[in-house]
Amino acid sequence: MKRPPVEVSMMNEHEVPSDAAPLRLIQIGLGGWGRDWMNIVHKERAVRPVAWVDADITALSLAQQQGAPKEGCFTSLAEALEAQPADAVLITAGVAGHAPIALSALQMNLPVLVEKPFTENLSQASEVIAAARERQLALMVSQNYRFHPAPQLAAQIVREGTLGDIGFVEVDFRRDSARARPAPTAHHALPHPLLLDMAIHHFDLMRFVLGREPLRIDCQTFNPKWSPFRDPASGVATIEFEGGVVVSYRGSWASSGPVTPWAGEWRMDAEGGELRWTSRDTPTPDHVTLRPLDGRPRPLPLPDTGKLDRAGALAAFVQAVRDGTEPPSSGRENLGSLALALAAIRSSQERRIVELSEGAG
Repeated sequence: MKRPPVEVSMMNEHEVPSDAAPLRLIQIGLGGWGRDWMNIVHKERAVRPVAWVDADITALSLAQQQGAPKEGCFTSLAEALEAQPADAVLITAGVAGHAPIALSALQMNLPVLVEKPFTENLSQASEVIAAARERQLALMVSQNYRFHPAPQLAAQIVREGTLGDIGFVEVDFRRDSARARPAPTAHHALPHPLLLDMAIHHFDLMRFVLGREPLRIDCQTFNPKWSPFRDPASGVATIEFEGGVVVSYRGSWASSGPVTPWAGEWRMDAEGGELRWTSRDTPTPDHVTLRPLDGRPRPLPLPDTGKLDRAGALAAFVQAVRDGTEPPSSGRENLGSLALALAAIRSSQERRIVELSEGAG
């Protein structure tokens, strides 16, 4: 059964009025990715960073070198709030810290925007979602790949039935971290680097674009001999969605082939033709091509989505906080993407087809 149609919100709808007071934001987690987030926050006029938090003194020092004032840096959220009132929290710490930090923030009546993956398991995710619901606070997972024109246009085409029913989808992702970064890094030590760190973006896009939920997955992961990753960096999966739609997924962090855009290369086989699209490339823009059964392929004009990627996610979060509405990719909505990633891990480890109804802890 199809889930309710996906609301494809163009990012212009998330623009905050220029006369609105900026949302006072505390950022927690200042590792490499967290410091990269500082650049996004700095450019967003709808927010005003008021504190930066990390238990690691070295991370705080590096954040200060990047512009965080020393008097605004703290080792705990409680310490930061005691010194500086805030309206919301951005969590860019490692995944192990997502659930406990989010729960602390929600208990202090602060809305939360958290990096993906949402939590380490579904039990933690449910606990955080319940805490947000109890306090009627916004809780959003930054699934930033949604905030690009190609997947939004693809979702619209599916929703409107432009090509009729979708039957089969192919998704390919290829990157060469093995040779691009030959020396061991923290990235190479990530648990499940393909499925949990990267493919969760693609799994989320599958749900977003198809407007359906996954039923079962058969996944196999492996490490090429030349891979510097600790855990499997490559994998293949077959995923069955509601209504009989089947997705074939192939991904690798250690590929020798031409690299794909970060959102991958998509081919969607439908009753009335074929849709191909790519997204989140640098510097090439998104691209969508439609080929009807009785016609030639033609590129489609892309919608104007305004703010892209993490900037789009941040703007959407701010708007949800201001409006008191559920944000796109809320914690509740993101459960399906987290569940699919965890089911993929279980399938690869247990070498069997995993039903999503089994749950994943």
